Amino acid sequence: MATGISAYLANAWLNALGNATSFSVTTAYVKLHVGDPGSAGTSNAATETTRKAVSFAAASNGALASDADVTWTNIAGSQDATHFTAWDNATTGNFLFSGTITGNAYTAGDTYTISSGGLTVSLTVAS
Repeated sequence: MATGISAYLANAWLNALGNATSFSVTTAYVKLHVGDPGSAGTSNAATETTRKAVSFAAASNGALASDADVTWTNIAGSQDATHFTAWDNATTGNFLFSGTITGNAYTAGDTYTISSGGLTVSLTVAS
């Protein structure tokens, strides 16, 4: 699977657009992965299982980017996170979207930060 928005999110957006249903996510939460998370967002989860809240700037040109650092302190395990997933709940909830991250490998006990603007999701916009 290529990374991107989940079927859940795609359907929610389309239903909001075409069927006048309301949809919002109060807070999105980010989880780390050491490989492609797959279509359900559950594959290749990192040893660090804590989901961290993330905020986003206003969308522009079909893209949404984080507007603050996302930081894990005293991180579990020694790995190299290459992907992330976003969820609508800190522990359960719905998988929203996934993407890739570029960062350094981390060691157990480290602080790991994804810099502001480092998490993005985009849609193809007609041009």
